[in-house]
Amino acid sequence: MAWNDPDWGKKNDGPPDLDELWRKFNDKLNSLFGVKNPKPNRPVPVFIIPVALLIIVAIWLATGMYIVDAGERGVVLRFGKLIETTQPGLNWHLPYPIESVNVVNVEQVRTVEVGYRENVQNKLLKESLMLTDDENIVDIQFSVQYTIKNPEDYLFNNRSPDDAVRQVAESIMSEIVGKSKMDYVLYEGRADIADRAAKHIQAVLDLYQTGIHVSKVTLQNAQPPQEVQPAFDDAVKAGQDRERLKNEGEAYANDVIPKARGVAARLTEEAAGYKQSVIADATGDADRFKQVLAQYSKAPGVTRERMYLDTMQQVLSNTTKIMTTGDKSGGQMLYLPLDKLIGLSNSAASANRVATTSTATPAATAAGAPIPAAPAGNTHTGDIRVNTRDVAQDAMRSRDREDRP
Repeated sequence: MAWNDPDWGKKNDGPPDLDELWRKFNDKLNSLFGVKNPKPNRPVPVFIIPVALLIIVAIWLATGMYIVDAGERGVVLRFGKLIETTQPGLNWHLPYPIESVNVVNVEQVRTVEVGYRENVQNKLLKESLMLTDDENIVDIQFSVQYTIKNPEDYLFNNRSPDDAVRQVAESIMSEIVGKSKMDYVLYEGRADIADRAAKHIQAVLDLYQTGIHVSKVTLQNAQPPQEVQPAFDDAVKAGQDRERLKNEGEAYANDVIPKARGVAARLTEEAAGYKQSVIADATGDADRFKQVLAQYSKAPGVTRERMYLDTMQQVLSNTTKIMTTGDKSGGQMLYLPLDKLIGLSNSAASANRVATTSTATPAATAAGAPIPAAPAGNTHTGDIRVNTRDVAQDAMRSRDREDRP
């Protein structure tokens, strides 16, 4: 307050002048709607105030318009109480503070990570370490993907939906792993464990009425603790070697078994052929014996003699034959190897025939005479007899010389 203010020194602690305030308000409205009021004391038209109020109410009501996109749902609350759930499109509700709307995306896939955050390398051991049925510890990181199937339950029955899903998933996975063997968890049972976990997690979330639909559980990593990892790597290599050797054995079996079956089939066929041959030979011998029996019944003596001669001929033809002369007075014994003598005589006879043929052929050819044929009969028999006699005579001569004084 300046010193030259005419009202200086007057008391200014009373209430404000209402008329002055109303006048200033009217001036602002007039300036807003373009109404000129040259006279400051002239009252404002009566229609201005309702129109202004209507405009303000219209603007307030327009704030209740909202759009719900595809895949979303709008949950309308009136003083905090659920009224309705609206579908995609243009919708309206009573403006704030009477009603409010929460738009929820029911098609968005949300992911909750258990045992790690954002990357499997960022492990949370308090969530990932679990005990198996055979009293071993495994390190498991997995994720749960879910969507919203009931927006009302999702908004009002969960304080923190992600934390609820994480806690339920961790509890269910611990239960499943605790009832399984370590090898089953690490190797062959991973897909089965994920499917079972998804079903059990969904059942628990439905029991709590969370409005969440579990779409998939994915095992990101399942391995033994870091402290015993080298031992398990050796076990894995041993298992791979076992599978490799098993495959090699199966390949070898697939190669050998068909060959063995082929050889077995061939031997079976050969045995069948041999069987037929033996049967045929036996049948022929039986028929021949029957014929001999018929002849024997007619002439027993002749038949017996003939059989004896045939048998001796068959036996002696396959044995070594030696002729000796014994001397009871103690003289020397005459030894005649008949087999060797017969062989020598056959060789000499063959040489004589070749020489005779070679000398006679040119002369006969020159004279135009035919080559004489060999005499009929057994030529070798005479040669054998001659040679045998000569050898016997030589042996007697040598004996006589030895007996002389």
